[in-house]
Amino acid sequence: MENRPDESWKSIRKKLAISPEQEAEVQLEKDIIEATIEARKRNKLSQRELSQKSGVRQPVIARIEKYKNSPQANTLIKLLYPMGYTIRVVPLEEIEEV
Repeated sequence: MENRPDESWKSIRKKLAISPEQEAEVQLEKDIIEATIEARKRNKLSQRELSQKSGVRQPVIARIEKYKNSPQANTLIKLLYPMGYTIRVVPLEEIEEV
């Protein structure tokens, strides 16, 4: 599948046949990664400092923050917990209200 430089995301998405569920999954992962980056910055930590606190290697943190690796739940917890954060499951209605 070849993409033209002027091709819209809508037409690319149609070619890829991405379902709404798949798109939601990608968006959720992006949101989680962005929230993790923001938490690190709010705590004024470098990736190296977060690595020391969490036990997650710095190159792994870098790949996650560059959206090259999908973080597993246990890795997210290791990263978030020392910064005072956790992951919570909430009903979709709560998310849609925000």
